[in-house]
Amino acid sequence: MGKVIIDGAIVDNEWARLEADALEAGLPDGKVIVPLAYWQENRDTLMTRGDVAVWLAPGEEPKDLADDLSALSLVAIHFPAFKDGRGYSYARELRTRFAFKGEVRATGDVLRDQLFYLARCGFNAFEVREDRSIEEAVASLKDFTVRYQGDVNDPRPIYRQA
Repeated sequence: MGKVIIDGAIVDNEWARLEADALEAGLPDGKVIVPLAYWQENRDTLMTRGDVAVWLAPGEEPKDLADDLSALSLVAIHFPAFKDGRGYSYARELRTRFAFKGEVRATGDVLRDQLFYLARCGFNAFEVREDRSIEEAVASLKDFTVRYQGDVNDPRPIYRQA
């Protein structure tokens, strides 16, 4: 399943993100990330399984998962194009409004230049595009050493951090 960045380290990806059409034949064994609609249709069965996570597409809100977040260890947010910024807000909402402590993973068109900012919004895991270097991507998390604005990890602006 390739590699993924979790908490700043490159590790084996243990989760398979499934599209809706791949689920027509049933749920495969192993750790899977299913679309929100599939989760909503099969919630009770999936909650007992335990190795199921949910991914949100643009336009699907974190509030649709609010009641289930305590049962999930991972929520993935899909970026169909790098220019779609809704996922940044979704991650921030998961962390601040819903106090989600699990893994928040960026999937899809995720590029090196975005990782630093994605992390500031609440992402702690990244599936980097296959045609990009994961080593360069993980290095980008340390591109900047000073942050003027607050973020989900430390809401204080720089002048309050003394």
